[in-house]
Amino acid sequence: MKAALFERIGKSPAVVVVPDPVAGDGDVVVDVVAAPVLAYAHEVLSGERPMLFELPFVPGTGAIGRVSVVGPDATELKVGDWVYCDPTIRARDSQGLPAIALQGLTANGPTALPLQRQYRNGSWAERLRLPLENVVPIGDIDADDAGRWLTLGTMLVPYGGLSSVGLTAGETVVVNGSTGAFGSAAVAVALAMGAAGVVATGRNEAVLDALVAKGSGRVRPARMTGDQDADTAAIRTAARGPIDVVFDILPPQASEAQVLAAIRSVRPGGRISLMGGVGMGGGGELVFPYPWLMRNNITIKGQWMYPRDAVGRLVALARSGVLDLHRYEVSEFPLDALAEAIDNAAATAGPFARTVLRI
Repeated sequence: MKAALFERIGKSPAVVVVPDPVAGDGDVVVDVVAAPVLAYAHEVLSGERPMLFELPFVPGTGAIGRVSVVGPDATELKVGDWVYCDPTIRARDSQGLPAIALQGLTANGPTALPLQRQYRNGSWAERLRLPLENVVPIGDIDADDAGRWLTLGTMLVPYGGLSSVGLTAGETVVVNGSTGAFGSAAVAVALAMGAAGVVATGRNEAVLDALVAKGSGRVRPARMTGDQDADTAAIRTAARGPIDVVFDILPPQASEAQVLAAIRSVRPGGRISLMGGVGMGGGGELVFPYPWLMRNNITIKGQWMYPRDAVGRLVALARSGVLDLHRYEVSEFPLDALAEAIDNAAATAGPFARTVLRI
């Protein structure tokens, strides 16, 4: 089969012929129809964004495809099924928080390197092998829509964070950092989960206006200035009532003040979900207002990625039409045009855009 093999940091993957994957016990092989290209793929390949992996491997996180081969212990998956391939590979032998590897990208720590070795090859290939539990049927779809179904991969991350604090229908949620790829997806997911109102924070007025336009009257913008007290006041004004949940997805380059401005807007007894990267880019550590948190019974939940059952639940929202996959503009490239696809992903990074390889 053809695959994009990544052999050395700083050298672009080459599309070569490699052996077909073989499904063993607990495995499935999928014929890849569409695979995502991350906006920061060039940073990973160049070494600018360090990741924990062993070379060589085939990059590519997640896919939409059709089941080609199932292992001998498969009970429900059938050859030909349309499926979403979840790249979050979890250790099967852990009784607590499992080690995790993102297939075709990175391990989340040294203990996850055996997972990266076993399922190192990702979806920039004609076929993909992965654990049975990472293949989720999505029902019959039009093959032309495969790239659009890949947007589930972006939406799964905020879905994990919003679910972790129990966002329920009728509540008001703040999406802090709503103008990026994951933030804008969080707005869409919160609406699909039944939020009565979503306060979208950010500095990019054009994107905020676009979120409001797509929000069916339930999205209200709060333009951030960098003044913590003023920004908290702006969020509360936009909410028009008590704020039940704050979801933070700000990037590493954002300031601690931006996080605190949103945190302090939540009502007494409210919940906060942290999925952003503040402090990871060399900035200062976030200092929480301990007395205020304690006296107001605030719940804070850190969340990395999402639980396994989140994929099926999000697929159900998409199939019902409550979660609109058509808000995204999808740019498609063949595998042989991988370099152009990587450049396009970086150039169009942000909300409502996705770059896809059609295999």
